[in-house]
Amino acid sequence: MTLAYLIAGESSGDVLGGRLMAALRARQPGMRFAGVGGERMAEQGLDSLFPMRELALMGLAEVLPNIRRLARRLDQTTADITARRPAIIVTIDSPGFTMRVAERLRPLGIPLVHYVAPQLWGWRPGRVKKLRSRVDRILALLPFEGAWFEQHGIGVEFVGHPVLESGLDQGDGAAFRARHGVPPDERLVMVMPGSRRTEVSRLLPLFGGALAGLPVRPVVPLAGPVEAAVRAATAGWARPPILLHGLAEKADAFAACDIGLIKSGTSSLECAVAGLPHIVAYRVNPITAAILRRLVQVPHASLVNLLAGREVVPEFLQEACTVANLAGAMRALLDGTPMPTARMRHRASPAAGVTASQDEQRAGFAAVLAMLHPPGLAPSAAAAEAVLATLRAAPAAGLTAPR
Repeated sequence: MTLAYLIAGESSGDVLGGRLMAALRARQPGMRFAGVGGERMAEQGLDSLFPMRELALMGLAEVLPNIRRLARRLDQTTADITARRPAIIVTIDSPGFTMRVAERLRPLGIPLVHYVAPQLWGWRPGRVKKLRSRVDRILALLPFEGAWFEQHGIGVEFVGHPVLESGLDQGDGAAFRARHGVPPDERLVMVMPGSRRTEVSRLLPLFGGALAGLPVRPVVPLAGPVEAAVRAATAGWARPPILLHGLAEKADAFAACDIGLIKSGTSSLECAVAGLPHIVAYRVNPITAAILRRLVQVPHASLVNLLAGREVVPEFLQEACTVANLAGAMRALLDGTPMPTARMRHRASPAAGVTASQDEQRAGFAAVLAMLHPPGLAPSAAAAEAVLATLRAAPAAGLTAPR
């Protein structure tokens, strides 16, 4: 039986990995899996080599204190793959860890697919040469990535964005409110602080302060690696939040909420699928921010804004990510009043704009989501087909490919 080795380093990658495993097994029922993952991949039968949460770090200042532990996990992962000799390796996002694994394993000749193109087009484009030497194929989520990477000599398959399979546009808001005893006239705010410990510790105090003066009740999904930290950080909030464990209630929660307070990343696209107007906020360690200011080459942090080519949702980054700014932007979005935005400045940033209304945001969402559909297949199915095609095309590895 074919063994596929998958490595995910954070919650969003775990979701991707779980769906990919299901799609692969549907096409090749005997396929086995090993690697590193979280709850969603465990549901598909993966026994993770070590807890995935140990990899959920971001930024130089956050990684450095954990460098020895990460080095041990890197050694452990490469040793496990060397011993198992899988037919194919699929690394999922988290390039800081997964690309180091890829570099060490290249001499083995095992085909390697990287799922989620590193955003080298946005910063550090010079690293594309290293990437080209480490991977056989990239599975891209965004439509413009294919041309960029192929221009640099890397095979790419646009498989579409997995957020399209999330079902977040099919929630029952009234049912959610009934289950949690929320009156129809009470306003709810979806709060998504991220799935990394450093994100949660930096953002939740700001989010809690911004929500304290608003007549709203927060709803907070709990990502597995940071569940305990989120529970602790929200315990003292002025309005007790509704905490969501697992995916079952997420779609209904999105439908029940009036607006969202969202960390930069895939969460913004989830809001777009659900049709939830929101603002984007992010703050990193000042050292990391200083480095990013010199490297970032795109005008927006939110994927919604990046794809739209304009600021559909307001962004409050770094120094602009303050309690007062976040509270003012949420109040403006709730009440329909204009509010200037104030992003972190870097070379590509245009002048600050004005917060779009809820209807204007929804119109922007529709245009963005239309760009994310792959031709013919659902994203996870397209990803599975690309993985199997890569395996079939790699006889040099000396391994049996599925037929």
